[in-house]
Amino acid sequence: MVFVKAQKSRAYSKRFQVKYKRRREGKTDYRARIRLINQDKNKYNTPKYRFVVRFTNKDITAQIISATITGDMVLASAYSHELPHYGLEAGLTNYAAAYCTGLLLARRVLKSLEMDSEYEGNVEATGEDFSIEPAETRRPFRALLDVGLLRTTTGNRVFGALKGALDGGLDIPHSEKRFAGFSKDSKQLDAEVHRKYIYGGHVSAYMSSLMEDEPEKYQSHFSEYIKKGIEPDDFEALYKKVHAAIRADPTLKKSDKPVPKEHKRFNLKKLTYEERKQKLIERLNALNSAAGEDEEEDDDE
Repeated sequence: MVFVKAQKSRAYSKRFQVKYKRRREGKTDYRARIRLINQDKNKYNTPKYRFVVRFTNKDITAQIISATITGDMVLASAYSHELPHYGLEAGLTNYAAAYCTGLLLARRVLKSLEMDSEYEGNVEATGEDFSIEPAETRRPFRALLDVGLLRTTTGNRVFGALKGALDGGLDIPHSEKRFAGFSKDSKQLDAEVHRKYIYGGHVSAYMSSLMEDEPEKYQSHFSEYIKKGIEPDDFEALYKKVHAAIRADPTLKKSDKPVPKEHKRFNLKKLTYEERKQKLIERLNALNSAAGEDEEEDDDE
């Protein structure tokens, strides 16, 4: 007779501690998060802000967040779906749109803190690395880049949002090594290549090549651009207008969507006592009438 030793004893099971829910779901890297939110004790509960950037298939989310015991607090947020208000109606998830979203968030948070006049940032996007210098009155608004589970490869869109926030006037510790245009061989950032990405030059070049080589693919890939009448040569002027519009008024715009007239219900409406009683009487009457019909049929037979 062979005895199999129990691998998981009762004592083990009693002491087993499950991981955090977002770790189990694979949504949060707690090893990275704890290093981002840990604050020195001598800061006396001063918020430690993170510049959080997340991408979906159709949108870019940028937020300034601080962690508290009760939960994360959002100071300000900006989304790429807001960019049509500023003149950008197509291509809301590329590198250039990420730059615009980062710029919008930076100007919005500085305006809310009444620091926008002191820290204008880099008004003309040249593609070169830029860091804000402290003013005589107040120090610049500092935040740490939080990329979540994203792989930080050179030229990733998250660094487009970072560049937008830097040019917008935020103080975010960074290196130029991950911006689009950084060469691994020369160990230098090519400002012209980076500028091309900021103004959508890479999209414009691809658009032109498809237009000549594969017209059908061009029609399907750039249908929104065609609908809005955006040509490959219009990109730089378009993005310059968007940047200027964001700087002119970064405040949150109210939605133009009309309020729905009828509230959609996805569950059954709760009946009152009188309604339930009436429904029961109707069911009983229906059953009684059905039983009466069956008896009549039996008598006829």
